Amino acid sequence: MNSILIVGAVLLLALAFGVIDRKRSGKVNIKVESSHQVNKEEIGSELGEVATVLQFSSAFCTPCRTTRSTLASVISHYPKIKHVEVDAESKLELVRRLGIRQTPTTLFLNSAGREIARAVGAPKRDQVVNALARI
Repeated sequence: MNSILIVGAVLLLALAFGVIDRKRSGKVNIKVESSHQVNKEEIGSELGEVATVLQFSSAFCTPCRTTRSTLASVISHYPKIKHVEVDAESKLELVRRLGIRQTPTTLFLNSAGREIARAVGAPKRDQVVNALARI
């Protein structure tokens, strides 16, 4: 009887975690104050004139392809904003410093390279547009 209760409790906790994780995945979180800043040498590309959307990806990440497509589609309407994709495996020191825990993770940077917003998971088109409007 006790083992059935334990299994039930574990299943309930797993379900709760799954629901919470699903709600948070892909959501863009606006940073009020962030100490994270990157420069062109770290990402291997010039920063955008107004902003840079920095996407951390990995080779076998299926949501990374969706994110790349979404970001490219949105950013094509903003000529002064640049999209830079970085292979997380090749920039491990930067990944650790910025606290990147999974791919895709997208950072929205201002023209100075300071993090303004972050999306963990594949963000939706309207979330990307809203984040860019804040920069």
